[in-house]
Amino acid sequence: MHTYLRRLLYSIFVLIATISVTAQQKVRLSAKSVTLEIYKADNVNSTTVPHGVSVIVCPGGSYCWHDYDTEGTMVAEWLQHNGITAFVLNYRVQGVFDYIMHTRYIIRGNRHPDPLNDAEEALQWVRSHADSLCIDPARVGIMGFSAGGHLAMSAAEFLTPKPAFAAPIYPVVTMTESVTHKRSRRALLGEYGKRRKVMRDSLSLERHVPNDCPPIFLVNCKDDPVVKYQNSELLDSALTAKGIAHRYIQYQTGGHGFGASDVKGTAECRQWRSEFLSWLSALWQE
Repeated sequence: MHTYLRRLLYSIFVLIATISVTAQQKVRLSAKSVTLEIYKADNVNSTTVPHGVSVIVCPGGSYCWHDYDTEGTMVAEWLQHNGITAFVLNYRVQGVFDYIMHTRYIIRGNRHPDPLNDAEEALQWVRSHADSLCIDPARVGIMGFSAGGHLAMSAAEFLTPKPAFAAPIYPVVTMTESVTHKRSRRALLGEYGKRRKVMRDSLSLERHVPNDCPPIFLVNCKDDPVVKYQNSELLDSALTAKGIAHRYIQYQTGGHGFGASDVKGTAECRQWRSEFLSWLSALWQE
């Protein structure tokens, strides 16, 4: 009995300790379904990254759903353990049922500009609560994966004020070229909007890099079977043409959807995490 009790108490202690270093709070933004899950930095004395940096994390999912585990929670916990406060954004997406049933032929549903509005509100909320969160309002960046990478880069291009930096990881980029990810395009633009050239052009990120674009950290894999690797090449070329400070890493292997997992993808592509921390450290030389 005593052995059982000790094991039970130990399990409870481990559970409490686990909770204490993951999400401490979830806040609801103005849209009913939109939330920010907060992961406060647990290594604030880390010399790996500059003081006060925070990152809003946008999971992928083709603008239809969220890969909330691999591209949300895992990413936030990794950032948290490296001295970076993270916020997982549960932004509005189309939804699987609406995608399958084509309901937006009849009702509006979720589509552009809903996700971008959610990202904008998230940035505003984080900056306005910087003091209580012990972060620097001038060092709030945004990171996204796949369709979430499109959202993160859209924030860097279209929002004012802009995030301090953006990190699109294996992102959807173009809505116009032959290499577009069609499911993301339909989910974001809508059943009617996907056919409109003006709409497709307006959200093709390679066409709208602004002169005041913040620094960009861009990663993808040549063997990506979901979002064609040329998406990132188009963005890299556009950033280069505009003279925007950025780092582009194209791995040969790793595929798609590895997020911050220690098992998904390959050992090669999982290097992106250490590369990102090094890049981030170099942004602000203290």
